[in-house]
Amino acid sequence: MFEGKTEAEAREEILKLVGEYCDRYHQKKPYKEGDRIPYASRVYDRAEMINLADSSLEFWLTAGRYTDQFEKKMTKYLNVKYCSLVNSGSSANLAAFMALTSPLLGERQVKPGHEMITVAAGFPTTVTPAIQYGVVPVFVDVTIPQYNIDVNMLEKAYSDKTRAVMIAHTLGNPFDLQAVKDFCSRHNLWLIEDNCDALGSRYTIDGQERFTGTIGDIGTSSFYPPHHMTMGEGGAVYTDNPLLHRIIRSLRDWGRDCICPPGHDNLCGHRFDKQYGELPLGYDHKYVYSHFGYNLKATDMQAAVGCAQLDKFPSFVEKRRRNFDRLYEGLRGTEEKLILPQAAESSRPSWFGFLITCRENVDRNQVVRYIEDRGVQTRMLFAGNLTKHPCFDQMRRSGEGYRIVGELTNTDRIMRDTFWVGVYPGMTDEMIDYMAKIIRMAVGM
Repeated sequence: MFEGKTEAEAREEILKLVGEYCDRYHQKKPYKEGDRIPYASRVYDRAEMINLADSSLEFWLTAGRYTDQFEKKMTKYLNVKYCSLVNSGSSANLAAFMALTSPLLGERQVKPGHEMITVAAGFPTTVTPAIQYGVVPVFVDVTIPQYNIDVNMLEKAYSDKTRAVMIAHTLGNPFDLQAVKDFCSRHNLWLIEDNCDALGSRYTIDGQERFTGTIGDIGTSSFYPPHHMTMGEGGAVYTDNPLLHRIIRSLRDWGRDCICPPGHDNLCGHRFDKQYGELPLGYDHKYVYSHFGYNLKATDMQAAVGCAQLDKFPSFVEKRRRNFDRLYEGLRGTEEKLILPQAAESSRPSWFGFLITCRENVDRNQVVRYIEDRGVQTRMLFAGNLTKHPCFDQMRRSGEGYRIVGELTNTDRIMRDTFWVGVYPGMTDEMIDYMAKIIRMAVGM
């Protein structure tokens, strides 16, 4: 098949066939009423598959040219200085939080016994790194129907041990960044934005509209298949702070002090002539460790898919907004039975899902079963109240390891009464209208 052809010509032919294969065998069937409607799904075409095949033919496997390309494209899209690709959104949160524990931060280093303000109504890996390191999460309540931190509780949660705030933008709806940012500035606290469910959301702060994830000290993203864009598994950590970027890269790459990427040696020209710690003079810099790190790198095949996804991403965001607006219109008039979601003031959300809270006279479990039985997939707001889960059993019994400030009244209500459905960009108007119809029927409207 390839006789007489150069490697470049052979590759071109393979990639042409891959594109044709995708066009023929990966086209989704048209939606028919009653078909299962998932809360999320991958949206892709031949570009992602060609990139994936192109990367696999190189067989580099670890981070390489597509990783470099993705990181550059991501920084350009978000208008930030630095981006580090990692293997998941949870790893992104791990690298982001652990960066705050670096000795390189001097007096601002976060240490075991310090506190971090957050919420319990969310996903566990926002707070897992803090708990595992020995930092105490301080949980405060959220508001309904925004489902984000109640900023009126920030000062009450503050103590002389507080060093950071780490919270997520719930299902694409930004939290009150102006209030949170002002609070952090007032008390010299770090702010990490868990942006894993909100990539593409915008918020106007100090008169300037910016992407969420770029307003705090560090932002994180996830590229798990249901998220705003995907590379199968994957995540990103981004910042404008050069020192934090250096620390994040070190933590991602085994804790190395060296900044050479895989497959490259001695970019600084001083690999064998410096003194580090109590190591011998001239010890190989590639094996000097300035942090207790990890291997959190993604593969170049993942990055290749991400590059193609990022080209499409602005259209994904707009389709999510249109789907959200259409579903909202379809559910108007149900407010006596359902609480519909509300965008944060000064924001333009990139909606991950459509959150619904059942009013006191409506049984959430009955509604969800009705909807699911008719082919519409639903999800809870992740943990509901994280402190009620088995992973907190030992801490709950001991009364140590975390604090709750005030009452988690809305958090508990979300655990009991809230669910959500998807608005992903592959949804058609017919799918959105069917979901609206079924939800209305579920509450007798």
